[in-house]
Amino acid sequence: MVKETRTVSVERRIAAPPEKVFDAWLDRDGLGQWLFRTPGGTTERVEVDPQVGGRFRVDERRDGNLAEHHGEYVALDRPHRLAFDFWTSFSDERTRVTIEIAPDGNGSLLTLTHAGVWTDYEDRTRQGWTMILESLERWIARHP
Repeated sequence: MVKETRTVSVERRIAAPPEKVFDAWLDRDGLGQWLFRTPGGTTERVEVDPQVGGRFRVDERRDGNLAEHHGEYVALDRPHRLAFDFWTSFSDERTRVTIEIAPDGNGSLLTLTHAGVWTDYEDRTRQGWTMILESLERWIARHP
């Protein structure tokens, strides 16, 4: 049975220039502090190979279970756009995440689009990315 999919988009204004926002997505030390980080979770592994065809991996221990998050970069256009194919330890089905960053006054407007999300997970995915972008914003504010 083929599951129906949707595209989820989330926007966030961030008080930092596009270069800083873009670079945060490729910062190995930073990723473990904000990307896929959950309250009570412990980051166990972060790997980043920031080039088209390169991959990233962020693993977090949650309530005794290991949640693995994988990505393969398909586009890197600093500071405007990056995209990666995404999968997890819960599903090896790849989906596409695209991040577009535009100047917005003294900061940036980040638009994240996640294509191929199962319809049953649409709201949960939107909530998850919203929480992640809030964590990104807090991390950037602490690392001027």
